[in-house]
Amino acid sequence: MKKLVYLFLCLSITNCAVHHIPEEEFRGFWIATVVNIDWPKDPTDITSKKKTDFIQLLDFYQEMNFNAAIVQVRTAGDAFYETDLAPWSRYLTGKEGKAPENFENPLQWMIEETHKRGMEFHAWLNPYRATFDLDTLALSPNHDFYQHPDWMLKYGKKYYYNPGLPEVQEKFAKIVEELVVNYELDAIHFDDYFYPYKIKGEVFKDSLTFQTYGLPNQSLEDWRRSNVDSLVKNVYQTIKKNKPWVQFGISPFGVWKNKSTDPDGSDTRAGQTTYEDLYADPVLWVNEGWLDYLAPQAYWSMDYPPASHKAVGSWWANATPNTNLYIGNGTYKIKNNSDKAWKKKKEIPKQLTFARNQKNIDGNIFFSAKSLIGQHEKVVKTLKKKFYPLPSKNPSTLNKVLREIQLPGIESVKKQDEVVELCIAHTDSIPRFLNYYQLNGNEKQLIGKNYISESQNSGCFQLKLTKKQRRNKVVISISDAFGNESELLPLNLK
Repeated sequence: MKKLVYLFLCLSITNCAVHHIPEEEFRGFWIATVVNIDWPKDPTDITSKKKTDFIQLLDFYQEMNFNAAIVQVRTAGDAFYETDLAPWSRYLTGKEGKAPENFENPLQWMIEETHKRGMEFHAWLNPYRATFDLDTLALSPNHDFYQHPDWMLKYGKKYYYNPGLPEVQEKFAKIVEELVVNYELDAIHFDDYFYPYKIKGEVFKDSLTFQTYGLPNQSLEDWRRSNVDSLVKNVYQTIKKNKPWVQFGISPFGVWKNKSTDPDGSDTRAGQTTYEDLYADPVLWVNEGWLDYLAPQAYWSMDYPPASHKAVGSWWANATPNTNLYIGNGTYKIKNNSDKAWKKKKEIPKQLTFARNQKNIDGNIFFSAKSLIGQHEKVVKTLKKKFYPLPSKNPSTLNKVLREIQLPGIESVKKQDEVVELCIAHTDSIPRFLNYYQLNGNEKQLIGKNYISESQNSGCFQLKLTKKQRRNKVVISISDAFGNESELLPLNLK
């Protein structure tokens, strides 16, 4: 269905081998901001340094033909944008509540820079983590820890929002709505942190909330899962009420249940599971239609005995066919893990080959963004040459709204060396990409694309084409945020 491949010969300058490039394939990377994992490298860096470092991440993955950046904009009750609903993040400025200097609207800037490079921007939020440690004196007076202390539960060395409180769900729906309405996002994205990973000997003290809101004959475990279900459903409905084309995706921990506790579970021996320990049920969310995509974190090597990448990926492909499915790959483990498989340069290529051979897997996401930059050159070279020599379209949602897209109007075409500058105008209200195809007989191959934002009904775009690509027939189209596409329009490059 979604794994239709195009055959092309000698279209890449890397070699003239035959490649199979999926027509649609999600190619994402997570930019983690919590404790400055990926960006900013240091929250006290001057703004120009922060911008340079962010652009370095984008440029690396643009060169690799990736098509989506998943950027963490809320880590622990904070924000990487100005809002009355949360204080500025300490991971952006060095002090929580302090606005960035000479950096007006950093989220808007990040979105624009991402879109300039032909990539989607997915805003990554952590819903329930309120603090990353117990240093509450470092929190802003505007943090919910002080504004709503009755919402907080201490567990381990962190504070969490109490998922069972209706007020917490209402607050988070407002946070999502503000983001969706005010910014040109492509998706809202959650990670795997719902109820916290269990700590031996500690109790998550929500029994009073359970007594207040639990239903008759409902177990504590089922009640907790129902709280997370409600959050997911409410967020999905909030997004679609405001902008139906903005997607909602979740990246759960890789094991739903082990087969030892449920015959429907995966052939794994995970110490904790998404369903039983984090009280999250992604299978239900997919079946109920509350998600546009699912991205389970399968950060293990292909044959890792307790939970192999192969077993985990196959399980999700079989269990959740009714959504776009992207597999999370742990590139941070390359030559950095006790599992000897990660010492081999072919581990990630094996995982990508596996994903492409599964009919229900539609792409991959790498954690984390910095893991390949400036290191693992042989792995990077293999990925670029064998897997990502050319772009692929971003997958459209399975329940997309069908619309008719008008052909763009070409205002001018300029050529200088290998760069073509194309100026167009269009009439669509929710455009997404300007697509460039090369025709080879009856086949067409995507060779480039530019992002068109919702507020942009005209513009000039640049694309680098090889001599071979310029000699063959090139056509363009416009696709919208739902994945509908106009007819093809020839581009005169003579």
